[in-house]
Amino acid sequence: MRYTVGVRDCIVAFALQRITLGPLALSLAHISYKERNIMSSSVALPKKLPVMPLPGAVLFPHALLPLYIFEPRYRQMLKYALQHHRMFCVTLIKPSCPEWHAPEDFFHFATAGLIRACVGRGDGTSNLILQGLQRVRLAIFEQEAPFPIAKIDIVESRDATTVETEALGAKVLELYANLKHDGHRLPAKVDRYLAELRDLEMLADLMASTFINDPLRRQRVLEERSLNQRLRFLIRYLRDEIGNAAA
Repeated sequence: MRYTVGVRDCIVAFALQRITLGPLALSLAHISYKERNIMSSSVALPKKLPVMPLPGAVLFPHALLPLYIFEPRYRQMLKYALQHHRMFCVTLIKPSCPEWHAPEDFFHFATAGLIRACVGRGDGTSNLILQGLQRVRLAIFEQEAPFPIAKIDIVESRDATTVETEALGAKVLELYANLKHDGHRLPAKVDRYLAELRDLEMLADLMASTFINDPLRRQRVLEERSLNQRLRFLIRYLRDEIGNAAA
């Protein structure tokens, strides 16, 4: 799956199966899901982070987001991030706003990400790969221009794993099997990893990131703190995706 979205002069392209970014030439297989899980659970987030609002883009923990940065304000944001913690947040611009001008124009529930790789070019543009780390709430904006910087609150999931959670996770994997029959197959390494995955929170995030196309539905899954409810949303949306594929 691949799509491109625009933010004024900024074009963002991201792929969940393959990434070809010139010198980066980095496939998802080279950053294993196990490595991502360790990284996500071990990195301490700072109290404030830069924010990159984008249309149609919802980053989940553990997912990878390739970005091409060339708009001047985001070049400044990237420079700031690289000089500090190598992190920034990605958040969804509200559909009612063609482009954002103020914090009211984008969602304040986002994901903090870590820059795993970055290649700068002679013309000032950059290619990077951002790994989602943690759900966060953008609490107070210390800066709005040229790019937002916000104090963040870490958002944790509420539910402990129960028999119901396990049953919901099994249903998600069953629906994934149906998607594979419809041709929505992930790379073999990823497919094997998902079959053995016991972290249902990670499973929900990876499935939503990969197979849910509607940005508002993705945002709803992202914002849901209850793991059980998150899995219920995912089951409903995956059924819709299967129905759309069959239509």
